[in-house]
Amino acid sequence: MQDGNSIRSVVIVGGGTAGWMTAAALANAIRTGCRITLIESEEIGTVGVGEATIPPIRTFNETLGIAENDFVKATQGSFKLGIQFVDWGRQDHAYFHPFGTYGRNFDLVPLHQYWIAAQQRGAAPDLDDLCMAWAAAKRGKFAPPLADQRHVASTFDYAYHFDAGLYARFLRNYAEARGVVRIEGKIGDVALDGETGHVAHVTLEDGRQVDGDLFVDCSGFRGLLIEGALHTGYQDWTHWLPCDRAVAVPCAKAGDPTPYTRSTARAAGWQWRIPLQHRTGNGYVYCSQFLSDDAAAETLLANLDGAALADPKPLRFVTGRRNLFWNRNVVAIGLSGGFMEPLESTSIHLIQAGISKLLALFPDRNFDPMVTEEYNRIAINEFERIRDFIILHYKLTERTDTELWRYCAAMSVPDTVTWKIEHFRHYGRLVQRDADLFGPPSWLAVHIGQGNLPQGTDPLLPLRGADHADYLRKLEGALARAAESMPSHADYIARHCAA
Repeated sequence: MQDGNSIRSVVIVGGGTAGWMTAAALANAIRTGCRITLIESEEIGTVGVGEATIPPIRTFNETLGIAENDFVKATQGSFKLGIQFVDWGRQDHAYFHPFGTYGRNFDLVPLHQYWIAAQQRGAAPDLDDLCMAWAAAKRGKFAPPLADQRHVASTFDYAYHFDAGLYARFLRNYAEARGVVRIEGKIGDVALDGETGHVAHVTLEDGRQVDGDLFVDCSGFRGLLIEGALHTGYQDWTHWLPCDRAVAVPCAKAGDPTPYTRSTARAAGWQWRIPLQHRTGNGYVYCSQFLSDDAAAETLLANLDGAALADPKPLRFVTGRRNLFWNRNVVAIGLSGGFMEPLESTSIHLIQAGISKLLALFPDRNFDPMVTEEYNRIAINEFERIRDFIILHYKLTERTDTELWRYCAAMSVPDTVTWKIEHFRHYGRLVQRDADLFGPPSWLAVHIGQGNLPQGTDPLLPLRGADHADYLRKLEGALARAAESMPSHADYIARHCAA
């Protein structure tokens, strides 16, 4: 039953992935009594670099009732078991950040502590070979995890690679079918209420006015409402995350798509490789202090799997966040709220997280400060914990061959990062804080993969009375056998969701 204070109209400013994800989720959640309008201009392009995701995207699609195979077909998608990092800790070395766990804990002491002890004796398998995701990924295999928790093939998770433009189109169809009204046009002016300071309406360049109770800013880096109108302010994190530019280009695919993303460290940043059904997405994220735009484009074009399908597309950004994600009656979702470089495929997740918090803390027209404060507390905490995980990749490097890597190895980092590095360095302990998005297996992958090998183990370990080295060997074999029984990634797509 609707009361007199209920939100009667929501205006989403901007389309793209952020706008249409927001529109689709609101249309699914709001059944009556509230008008949802989205304003976008076809003349204004979208960034479109976020084509790789992490597992929570599956929950978002499932909540909307979207069938996985239909979605993968519509977006030329493929499946993702994790990210391979090449040349990050040191040159000529690679490791894998898996979705899922390393085996399954069988003792009071975590499994990785037994691996550390075996590694210190020179008797450990590669850590990568103790996770189901890599066992499948390195063989080019894919099938969904088994439901039987007793089987090693239940110990992994997965996400997707997809064409972000096609995903936005797919969600636009979904949202419009549920009553969302799209308006084509550019915003020329934003009017604030003289008493409350809230956004009252926006005026398009052709003179049309669109009013609303709640405004969602999905206008990208420009932040037309959150910054342009409300002057919310921005925190710059480039002293910790120095890359400030990217250049992106699709190329023809070469062979079957791999079921994982690849990130390759370069002289002044890193290159992504995202395999889709019809092409491969590529980009070079770099620091302009150490590399020119022309040299970045040349490096990217020289390191493609196939022929480039377009001219390189440049992108400039400042890593950081707005001081507030929700200010007055405006919620910033996507790039309007902040930018986290796409190293761990969090761009689309942060859109999803912003939407989830908005639905969980949906306001009425009073816009109780208690509600907005709670939204901002959660959003800021999540953004900063993801920031810490990405900083870890840059800080933990043994590379000294270029200026960027020397800077990163020597830079000061937030205390929250140092705290985790030191706990792991001394005892191999994976301490958590404030509900990190990335759990212990993710931090373990980067610590070990980039050379932060513990000096000792958990003091409880020698008191357990067994080293369980035989279990590690049996686990490695069981994972290999389970992976071999899976279909190839290409065969799975052809059978279930070919575009």
